[in-house]
Amino acid sequence: MKISTNKFVSLSYDLNVGEGEERELMERATEETPLEFIFGTNSMLEAFEKNLDGKAEGDTFDFVLAPDEAYGEYDDDAIVDLPRNIFEQDGVLNEEVIFEGNTVPMMDTNGNRLNGSVVEVKEDIIKMDFNHPLAGETLNFSGKVLAVRESTPEEIAALFAPQGGGCGCGSGCGCGDSEEDSCGCGSGEKEMAGGCGSGCGCGGH
Repeated sequence: MKISTNKFVSLSYDLNVGEGEERELMERATEETPLEFIFGTNSMLEAFEKNLDGKAEGDTFDFVLAPDEAYGEYDDDAIVDLPRNIFEQDGVLNEEVIFEGNTVPMMDTNGNRLNGSVVEVKEDIIKMDFNHPLAGETLNFSGKVLAVRESTPEEIAALFAPQGGGCGCGSGCGCGDSEEDSCGCGSGEKEMAGGCGSGCGCGGH
């Protein structure tokens, strides 16, 4: 069976970021902990799926995604200052969630879910970076197709089920607690997709 729309796909792979000898291993999916997804359901990057289309169980793959095929170039305008009080509850900042380097699930004024990384905590503002962690990176994928089968109705239905907090990737993106509904971003913030797909967003949106 070959990979095509609505097929359930299981992959092992290495993801290296960068070019030439500067490549760095960013993520690995093994046969014991594979990446599993339903092909053609908009859960993975379009260019990622394009390179897998038509492959069968046992096939290997090795391809490169430029930033414009993956998460775009790094955007300085995606770094914004937000009022500290929107992160406070009863006037107290939750320091277990809001600390430098942590990624926090949030929601903009249009109801779009997005993840922001805390850059700096100040007395009156919180500086957040809404770039994807892999923005500006060249992604090098190499791996193997472990399985291809028909998706079950339950698996397809699960795609449309309400999602809880966090990244929705199931493999620990360090997204903090599910406080997204308590943090509204001001207008003008850049929309970022929240699903991770593979690990911390390397194949997923």
